[in-house]
Amino acid sequence: MASPVNLRSNFSSIPRSSTDFRSSSIVPFTSQLFFSVRPGRSSRRCPSRALRVRNIISDRDVQDPVSGDDFLDGINTSSVDSKAIERRIKFHAEFTPSFSPEHFNLPKAYFATAESVRDELIRNWNLTYDCYERMNMKQAYYLSLEFLQGRALLNAIGNLELTGGYADALTKLGHSLESVARQEPDAALGNGGLGRLASCFLDSLATLNYPAWGYGLRYKYGLFQQNITKDGQEEVAESWLEMGYPWEIVRNDVSYPIKFYGKVVVDSNGKKNWIGGENVKAVAYDVPIPGFKTKSTINLRLWSTKVQPQDFDLSAFNAGDHAKANQAQANAEKICFILYPGDESVEGKSLRLKQQYTLCSASLQDIIARFERRSGNLVNWEEFPEKVAVQMNDTHPTLCIPELIRLLVDVKGLSWKEAWSITQRTMAYTNHTVLPEALEKWSLELMQKLLPRHVEIIEMIDEELMNEIISAYGTEDLGLLEQKLVRMRILENLDFPEPVAKLFVKPKKQKVKSKEKILVESLLPSDIVENEESEAQAAFEDVETEEVETIEVKTEEVETEEIKQKKLKQKKLK
Repeated sequence: MASPVNLRSNFSSIPRSSTDFRSSSIVPFTSQLFFSVRPGRSSRRCPSRALRVRNIISDRDVQDPVSGDDFLDGINTSSVDSKAIERRIKFHAEFTPSFSPEHFNLPKAYFATAESVRDELIRNWNLTYDCYERMNMKQAYYLSLEFLQGRALLNAIGNLELTGGYADALTKLGHSLESVARQEPDAALGNGGLGRLASCFLDSLATLNYPAWGYGLRYKYGLFQQNITKDGQEEVAESWLEMGYPWEIVRNDVSYPIKFYGKVVVDSNGKKNWIGGENVKAVAYDVPIPGFKTKSTINLRLWSTKVQPQDFDLSAFNAGDHAKANQAQANAEKICFILYPGDESVEGKSLRLKQQYTLCSASLQDIIARFERRSGNLVNWEEFPEKVAVQMNDTHPTLCIPELIRLLVDVKGLSWKEAWSITQRTMAYTNHTVLPEALEKWSLELMQKLLPRHVEIIEMIDEELMNEIISAYGTEDLGLLEQKLVRMRILENLDFPEPVAKLFVKPKKQKVKSKEKILVESLLPSDIVENEESEAQAAFEDVETEEVETIEVKTEEVETEEIKQKKLKQKKLK
């Protein structure tokens, strides 16, 4: 049985520009990369702030990006007392009602407390983001399919240095801070080390005052909730969003189209267009991430999927076919239902691939829109890598590479050469394993069905990579070169493209048949008996006068006695 054709989703081996910074994590980034201003433009700095930030590894003394006059409206933790906090909690309990007004029980106290803290985070978030916008800083974007955030209330209060004030205020309202904090469910956005690393990076980036955002998916039911019963472990859907999540802010004005299936057509100008198929909409939900003892507050943007109201089939619903009427909405919503849906079935594999592409496409469209807005009327795509750094956490977001090329070539009109160079200088990859079997592989058949345009782009990336490998290893040792190409290329179990395959074709040896060989092969014993006279005449005409030399027979066959006798007759005729 032939091996299936796979696409290795580890694009980390793609050739990169030697002038670009590369890192397996955000930590070594130096501030010079981020706090930069476009050449030729005035530096619209935040007042009372020097933009020189020292190396974070050797020196922790980093200033806030929103200090000075820019932050006069932000929270001043030294002047906030328990009475002011108590008033804010009461305000939200009354005017941001999630519960009935009769009682101030623990769930209601938690929501009112969290919403009062969120107000302060939003103030800091808005000022932080406004400073990034006005300065047009280089910004890092951390894409991860998981974020294991943990509970946010105590973390946020501690980072704002308001733990004592909130403890006193809640005591006056009849509850302890600890009992209120226990009402918060864990955000079901991550599973283990991969997600915890991503969340720790965001906390560190905020604390160290780096311009950065995180991007992920807003899973409605998380991974699973574990219950222990008399029959053993039971896995049920997470209920973390059942009562609402007070830390998130839905951005109904921030949404992007996501396409699946369809086909690629070429228009009269030679431009490729991805048309038809299934369309969904990704909507942004923002979660503020506060730094520790700093006013810097960055953002975790989560995507949720749905369809437009016109995609609801009203005719089918009124005809009684309710499942058909809601099919488009159901297909869109299930993309963000579960973290890591089972992938033993084709449907499960397809859903996982949809999740990964949704994260990549929505995030990159958002990043490009921000770059264009900050650039104003003078959009220079060569400056994109100078303003944007995309860090992919493991293999899940690696579709960012062909997706960025698609957006730059098909949507923005750049050439392949320009888009490929920009992508090389923008993308970075965090590897979590050295085991090849642990890296993701996708069926080429599934990819061609779900993302046909991206398969074309991946094939071109594969050729670029093979050319780099050939340049690096040369063609002197073809065995070694073939081994490297097979192991390192993106497309697995697929023939090499024709230009590469020609390198491994051995030249055929030219076979020259001698007259003597032709003569010998024609001299069968039966022919000698039946056609002796005609053969002798033919042999006489074939041999030139007396300068006839015996032609060496290349075959190592043992001459038969009959052939020897025939040669003797030829000499007598001469």
